[in-house]
Amino acid sequence: MLKALVTGGAGFIGYHLARALAGRGYAVDILDNHARGVRDDALQELLAQPGVRMIEADLRDPATADALDTDYDRIFHLAAIIGVQHVRSRPYEVLTANAAMLDTVIRLGRRQRALGRILFASTSEIYAGTLQAFGIPVPTPEDTPLTCGDLTEPRTSYMLSKLYGEAMVRFSGVPFTIVRFHNVYGPRMGMSHVVPQLLEKAQRLTGDAPLEVASVEHSRSFCYVDDAVEYLVRMVMLPACANQTFNVGTQAPEVRIGDVAQVILDVVGRANPVRALPEHPGSPTRRAPDMGKAVEATGFRSRVDLRTGVQKTYDWYREHVFERAEVCAV
Repeated sequence: MLKALVTGGAGFIGYHLARALAGRGYAVDILDNHARGVRDDALQELLAQPGVRMIEADLRDPATADALDTDYDRIFHLAAIIGVQHVRSRPYEVLTANAAMLDTVIRLGRRQRALGRILFASTSEIYAGTLQAFGIPVPTPEDTPLTCGDLTEPRTSYMLSKLYGEAMVRFSGVPFTIVRFHNVYGPRMGMSHVVPQLLEKAQRLTGDAPLEVASVEHSRSFCYVDDAVEYLVRMVMLPACANQTFNVGTQAPEVRIGDVAQVILDVVGRANPVRALPEHPGSPTRRAPDMGKAVEATGFRSRVDLRTGVQKTYDWYREHVFERAEVCAV
């Protein structure tokens, strides 16, 4: 039986990944300090499955590496300080904590008896500096040159922590795969993403009040979490993905945020109009990954269309958050 460690496993993608691994027969250890990951019913149901174990630990402490097992076949490192509000208010901690957590994971990887791979979760934000300074092709390939963003902008701290993290992993001497997530969404992702935010606003509309939406002319390609997880599971196992960097997302279609809002209104069952708000400052007008390298290496292409993914996401939020007010990540 393969044994995996998922750091940040009580969070959004980590939870879905751990559940998928358990469903494929892995023994799974979920490591989290619950700074953002919540102890909800979904997590408790996952922990009740055979072979799934919760480890409460803080990766900022280097001693954590010495306290963990040495028989992991795969380590998925998803733990990080993320989220615009956290990044803007704690930029120094983003830089130091994200690097410290990764250093602990690398030290742990070096202690393993037969480690197959560490998967490091990077971000599409890593392209932001190049976009600001020179512009980038869209869809964006992994070999796009990387440039640091404006160091006076607190948000740059997150991109920089991931850029530095990619270099740490690459020169660590442990086998690795780096993934750059692009607009992954789905159930249990908290309320800081455009999809759950608009779902909540649409759910609470009364009368003919408009759904107010910022950056309606901006476009994104959205990846449902099940598709993202399938990429991760394949990438961490396939020899062709060893010591490589991949975008993880859905290349097409790119969808206007205004059109996403209309899909959400249709799913929620509202006929209300959309009212455009000003653009979010600093938000790129387009974002979509070039998935050619990932598709060729994995033989997989995203399957869940936006309407289906939004419906699945709404069904979960309606049951667990909008109607039951269950605790939700921020």
